[in-house]
Amino acid sequence: MTNKYEITNDCKMVDGVKVYRIRALKDFNTDFHKVCKGDLGGYVENENNLSQNGKAWIDDNAVVKDNAFVVGDAWIDDNAVVKDNAVVVGKAVVSGDAVVRGNAVIIEKAVVSDNALVEGYAIVMDKAWIRGDTWIKYKTVIRGDAFVMSRMDI
Repeated sequence: MTNKYEITNDCKMVDGVKVYRIRALKDFNTDFHKVCKGDLGGYVENENNLSQNGKAWIDDNAVVKDNAFVVGDAWIDDNAVVKDNAVVVGKAVVSGDAVVRGNAVIIEKAVVSDNALVEGYAIVMDKAWIRGDTWIKYKTVIRGDAFVMSRMDI
């Protein structure tokens, strides 16, 4: 089986960790975007951060590092950061300047966007959408068709 991406020498430091830009090795369609062979993606610390299987992709200036990983058909883009032991799986999206950290899990068709922060053992699942300057933490579970945003977004 052919790998879908390679790690390039283009790197930068994020929180004291060197991360490397990825490049697509083949064409594939995601639910969000067509990725073409040669397209540059976002940044990973190592190959364990993004599955070579499925249609998961890290785009733009997004970063996945530490023991965090992205799998399935998940999409990470813009300036989003997924780190620590966080997991993004299914058709989940993390975008904007959102941060997912700790042991948080973003799963199924959940979306975390804008300046949202999801951390601790929080789980965002189903079609839940977390946006704005929202902070989801501890062992919170947001699910179903929930829509959580900051008062500033109203």
